[in-house]
Amino acid sequence: MLPITELLLVLFLTILIAHYLKLQWSRRQYPPGPTPLPIIGNLWTLGFVLRQESLMQLGETYGKIFTLWIGQKPVIVLNGCQAIRDALISHSEELAGRPTTPAFHELSKGKGVIFSSGHNWKQQRRFGLMTLRNLGLGKKSLEARIQEEAQSFVEFFAMTKGKSLDPSPAIVHSVSNVISAVVFGHRFSRGDKEFHQLIKANDDIESKLVSAWANLYDAFPWLMRHLPGPHQDIFRSNAFLEEFIKKEIQSHKANGAPEEPQDLIDYYQAKISRESHDVASTFDEHNMIRLGVDFFGAGTETTTTTLKWAFLYMLKHPEIQENVQKELDAVLGKSQIINYEDRKRLPYTNAVIHEIQRMSNIAPVGLIRETVKETSLQGFNIKKGSLILPNLSSSLFDPDHWETPQQFNPGHFLDKGGKFMNKEAFLPFSAGHRVCLGEQLARIELFIFFTSLLRAFTVKLPEGVKNVNMDPIFSSVLKPHPYQICAVPC
Repeated sequence: MLPITELLLVLFLTILIAHYLKLQWSRRQYPPGPTPLPIIGNLWTLGFVLRQESLMQLGETYGKIFTLWIGQKPVIVLNGCQAIRDALISHSEELAGRPTTPAFHELSKGKGVIFSSGHNWKQQRRFGLMTLRNLGLGKKSLEARIQEEAQSFVEFFAMTKGKSLDPSPAIVHSVSNVISAVVFGHRFSRGDKEFHQLIKANDDIESKLVSAWANLYDAFPWLMRHLPGPHQDIFRSNAFLEEFIKKEIQSHKANGAPEEPQDLIDYYQAKISRESHDVASTFDEHNMIRLGVDFFGAGTETTTTTLKWAFLYMLKHPEIQENVQKELDAVLGKSQIINYEDRKRLPYTNAVIHEIQRMSNIAPVGLIRETVKETSLQGFNIKKGSLILPNLSSSLFDPDHWETPQQFNPGHFLDKGGKFMNKEAFLPFSAGHRVCLGEQLARIELFIFFTSLLRAFTVKLPEGVKNVNMDPIFSSVLKPHPYQICAVPC
């Protein structure tokens, strides 16, 4: 008779083999991909982190659409401009779902707009877009707020008198104050301790939500929720952000409803009151809290990160910075207030901003989507409930659409006559029904902040510094390493 340890070993091996065979049978229903291992799937192949380079390499082997197994769940990956556009635009309605992964569910409980799906997502997204328009998106009122923050941004650098400093705190403060005015109706001072706590909490979520620890949590939630580790910081930081939003809501309630709503919370509270008797309404305080967290987090992180890359690229390419400044001086002069509409008269500057977005590639792997009905992608039948991951960087660097995909080249967005032209492979905000809700706000901010600073200053490396580190730090968005600049008056 076999000893108990040997019996357990035989049993364990039998279960592994059975699981492996089941995986191989299940794989036949999906596009091809690397062979998954029992329990962990392809996590070992990926180094337990989804990175765009790995996905592009796998795409070279398995094609424009292939399957990865995250633990025991299959994820269909899209590579290249045409595969991504076909899925996200041509089949936008079918791919409008968001999977309820354990980490996403723990964060949002299906509320808000980023991690929700179905009826809740449709109502919250529609409300978010309407509120942005009501608060002045696309009109002079919200643009005036951005111009004021940009002026404050420029004044801060004027006080440095060309001395070396890290521009990141100033960028974060100015950009975050735009979305803070939208959500809360007020801005923060530079020294506000609670503001710095909010930014730190947001950074914790952004940096750790795509980490190996978060992937392990999604693969083994029954185990990981009881274990200590960096993944627990995500949920602690999320709780802090939600608690801050709750306090803002209570403050708004204490002040009473204004005659004209001034911010997202005002509009949301009015919406709750109007639809209190509608059983189909999803408007409640929990959704208001989540929508506030979603707006503040996404509205701060993406634009600040892109601007950090923008000034880093100007340090790397001083000749391009000089060309931008020549165009700004020739078209706008020194005193005119910069408007978003001015981009139409500044084709080279507009092209440089777009090329910064393309090369910085801050959201290289879009958030996972879920098919809400059966569909067909690139000749493969995709059943309802399948997980879809668009590798956006594979479109931004697709050699079929960019002349020099790995080089910083504003000419990618200029025709032979020097006029600005957009490109279908330019998808930094994703596409389709799930396209970034704040895309237009981000575009306006990037243009006004970037042009405001470069019209007033030339950004230079500190004395003695010769090299510019262009390697990214991997998190939910690709961030540059900390760096120093000298803002020298033009």
